[in-house]
Amino acid sequence: MAAVPASAAHPPPDRLAVAEAWPARKPRVLLVDDQPVQLQVLYRALSGPYQLFMATSGAQALQVVRDQQPDLVLLDVVMPDMDGFEVLQRLHAERDTANLPVIFVTAHEGADIESRCLEAGAVDFIAKPVNPAVVRARVRTHLTLKFQSDLLRTLAFVDGLTGVANRRHFDERLALEWGRAQRLAAPLSLMLADVDHFKAYNDHYGHQAGDEVLRRVAQTLREQLRRPTDMVARYGGEEFACLLPDTPLADARTLAERMGQAVRELAIPHRHSRAAPVVTVSFGVAAREGPALRGAHPALLLGLADAQLYEAKHQGRARVCAARLEYDGAANVAGTVVVSPAPP
Repeated sequence: MAAVPASAAHPPPDRLAVAEAWPARKPRVLLVDDQPVQLQVLYRALSGPYQLFMATSGAQALQVVRDQQPDLVLLDVVMPDMDGFEVLQRLHAERDTANLPVIFVTAHEGADIESRCLEAGAVDFIAKPVNPAVVRARVRTHLTLKFQSDLLRTLAFVDGLTGVANRRHFDERLALEWGRAQRLAAPLSLMLADVDHFKAYNDHYGHQAGDEVLRRVAQTLREQLRRPTDMVARYGGEEFACLLPDTPLADARTLAERMGQAVRELAIPHRHSRAAPVVTVSFGVAAREGPALRGAHPALLLGLADAQLYEAKHQGRARVCAARLEYDGAANVAGTVVVSPAPP
């Protein structure tokens, strides 16, 4: 059955209380039942506040989840071919859907079936015939919990000062993107950026001014990114890291040069910098390209980027140094280093 969007919406009554958690879009709810009549009952109960999708089998439900990424699933327990328990098991087996909340809906009653549903990982249980008011209340409650949980997970990955990703998030993404690049023989670039002579800036202008510099630099670096898969993170102190999947070294170096120029154009005075009269940034860029590097680890890419950042500082700062990762199974061998001189 095709996806069915709901009609014009009014926000749930409790939305104002959790406005910071609920998304601006309509929440997406998937209804799964092999009986069309039961689907219509649920649809009428929830029509309005939500974007509703319907499926009449377990296999179709899994496909809709992949295509539409619902926020909540109302799932019939007893269905031919694949019952609700197997659907839930498959959802929990996938990283992207492991935390998707599922409410079981079934005509079976009693403590045994209810406990089995909850032990299987469902967040709630609704007995048929459904009471529309109960359905609405429980859906609203579990969507609220889901969005609050999403918000907390997001905040756990954000640097509190600058608003970009934090070191923990960067480390996790680096491991994931490295594995993907190795499997697909895809390019992966990484850059480390350091605000030049930042200690001198703090000493002269004060730590509050230094915090503002970090915020403005972070925002400027992020504004230069063009793809949702690219990320900027605060790596530590005045250092930032950028992860660029599917990006070869030449393109990453060009991006770093553009980032450096954008920071320079902020024209933030820095009287105690030996690189320029304004705040500038040095970049170290590294990339892995070509077939999988046997035995290599993402720490090698990070180490090469760090070495290039050191070289950029050694060359006088406010510039980009870049190298391609080459690995012989025993040692990290930097390719030809390309230095982008500081702008005049």
